[in-house]
Amino acid sequence: MRPFLWTLPILSLSLSAEAATLRSFTLLHGPDVHLSDLFDDAGANADRRLGPAPGPGGRIVVEAAQLGGIARQFEVDWRPASSGDRAVLERPGRPLRREDVLAAVKAALLSAGASEDCDIELPGFSPPLVPVEAEPHSVVTQLDYDSASGRFGALLSVAGDGMEPINVRIAGHADDTIELPVTNGRFSAGTVLRPDDVHMARVRTSVVRGEVAHAVADAVGMQVRHQVQAGQPLLLAELTRPPAVQRGAAVQMQIETGGLSVTGQGIAMESGANDERIRVLNPVSHAVIEAVVIGPGRVRVVPDSTPLQAPARVSQVFVQ
Repeated sequence: MRPFLWTLPILSLSLSAEAATLRSFTLLHGPDVHLSDLFDDAGANADRRLGPAPGPGGRIVVEAAQLGGIARQFEVDWRPASSGDRAVLERPGRPLRREDVLAAVKAALLSAGASEDCDIELPGFSPPLVPVEAEPHSVVTQLDYDSASGRFGALLSVAGDGMEPINVRIAGHADDTIELPVTNGRFSAGTVLRPDDVHMARVRTSVVRGEVAHAVADAVGMQVRHQVQAGQPLLLAELTRPPAVQRGAAVQMQIETGGLSVTGQGIAMESGANDERIRVLNPVSHAVIEAVVIGPGRVRVVPDSTPLQAPARVSQVFVQ
């Protein structure tokens, strides 16, 4: 009898170890819920499918009464300890990558005749959640595209292993783009642009108004007439060559006549860049002549320029 008594505790421990244990929280990594997601040591039916898993980012709460019924149905050695027993099944998800959506939309738009360099906007688009472990493939199965306005509507279909297919309605706008020089920052009126102030970037054609600079060289060394914002294309009308001569500044006048070159001093009545014509006042004779700017503080009198006598009040402004 003594050996039998020793075996009773061992048998009791063995039966206790085989009893199922409720899993109060489980992360699901597939499209189905199995018995083993609710109970550890669920027995011979552990791999039995109970139903579909929630969608990515979703959860299922199984209360005590339903857990007890499932345990009885599939012969699981478990009974609720109280009405508060519950199992939470949660399926993690992640947003579908925006670049995958844009790639699918662009492929459809190109097939419909959109430009290879079009810029796509999806205002208000919220990407659907997909399983964390999935590698979904996105494709546009329906497209309504107005090439004149660039507006489109589409049906985006997302599918992949281990996930239910997803269909999402999206709408947006496709704009043609062009590569143009744009400013790196905001510049005030009168700024002379340097090479590091401008870079090439793709710009939507819908925001381009008028004639603009098409190369960095068109903008570098030019002066902006008005304030410009960062990232803006540069209108040619807003660019001017920086003045080599300032209004009211003393200038050296070069006069060529009869094979001779004579220099004299004058006062610029206007600002001017190289090769621009300005009026210059002779401070001695008070005559106004026309001259071409040839360098910083230097002008060349236009041949056959007829000197005009400046009114006294004008002379007083420039001659102190």
